[in-house]
Amino acid sequence: MNGKLLSLMMTILMMTAALAGCAGDDDDSLDAEDGGYTYASGVDEHRKVVEDVCDIKDAAEAHDWAKVNEHYTAPSHSSKVLESFASATGKKHGYDMYYADSDTPIDDFVSAAIDGTGMFSGESDAVREQAIEKGIQNWAMVAYAVHELNSAIAKANDGNFDVDSGAPHAWDEGWAFYHGLDEYESCSPHATGDKRAGNFGTANSAGLAHANEAILLAMNDGLASLQDTTKSDAERIAGAEDARDDVVKNLVIIYSQAAIRYASKMSSDMAGGDTAAADTHQAEGMAFWKVIEQFVGPHTSICYNMGTHATSADSTQAPCEGYTWVENYGDSNYTGCYNTVSHQTNSDDQATCEAYGWYANYYADKINSEVYDISSVTPAADVDYKAKVETYLQPALDHYGITATDIGTLQ
Repeated sequence: MNGKLLSLMMTILMMTAALAGCAGDDDDSLDAEDGGYTYASGVDEHRKVVEDVCDIKDAAEAHDWAKVNEHYTAPSHSSKVLESFASATGKKHGYDMYYADSDTPIDDFVSAAIDGTGMFSGESDAVREQAIEKGIQNWAMVAYAVHELNSAIAKANDGNFDVDSGAPHAWDEGWAFYHGLDEYESCSPHATGDKRAGNFGTANSAGLAHANEAILLAMNDGLASLQDTTKSDAERIAGAEDARDDVVKNLVIIYSQAAIRYASKMSSDMAGGDTAAADTHQAEGMAFWKVIEQFVGPHTSICYNMGTHATSADSTQAPCEGYTWVENYGDSNYTGCYNTVSHQTNSDDQATCEAYGWYANYYADKINSEVYDISSVTPAADVDYKAKVETYLQPALDHYGITATDIGTLQ
């Protein structure tokens, strides 16, 4: 065989292999597993979304906003369009219900960063870059994942346990969005979990976050429960609900770590006089914080006295709002501060007694108003933003049973 013929044959073989690879991608002929989770159904288009996220990140790092928007609105690798999901209403992730001022909070955030409008008007390219990257890789993709887990439970409640179209299929989609193809996992929320675990000393010897280990276990348990025909429908649903709750708890761990870390960076940046870096890290922290605000906010509500600026031990709204000043009340002719719900009295004077109020999402609102609202908060020197975030997160961490060990220590 002469050299020219050998060269021609090698060229044909390489072209054939390349075309086979492309055809395999188009035919969705992927393996059945990503990151330790084996899919029960075909969700290849969902798994490919993470590859489009990688494209968005590359374009954002180049500050090519037109290219970012192209990948956001017309992806190259998956038929699932990130912009369509982020701007959809009525999804089962809860963000549109939590943010009462907008039905499309995720797209509002991302699109404003892409366009340099709204809260990102006048912000630097670095700020916009980080808001886009973290907003899409984390907020949008976690929203996708949570939506699918809740969709799986809804389908199960409707009695639809069909592997290819029912609850197991939707459950598979949840992992596809959280982890995605192994080859592009670095652009997924799962990768963020491992990075934050490295920052806080909460990873195993292989570098896998303990939170990601727990999420994988919950995902596998939830799928097994949905497919277990030896159980009643109610038992199968309960197993999936428990697994979903475990996933949410560990998402709170991961993104609490992220919110704490970038708050710390804001302070260290300002201590060194680097306001540009502080602005950029504030945008990153804000995007991470948005991932869990809806899970954290309702559990940071407190009973607060506007007169004394102290919190009350009352942990629910009704007794908090039950304080009133009475004169010559009841058989004992009691005059003083009386709680009409708990029927307790205390020694507060009238002004203090009448100053109790219930503040919904109070500490979550403080994370926004004192740390992560780039529209109104300008990073300042000598402010311990890390301590603020840790303090304001604590009630929610307590609610989820998240310990100091779970969060770890920032390295």
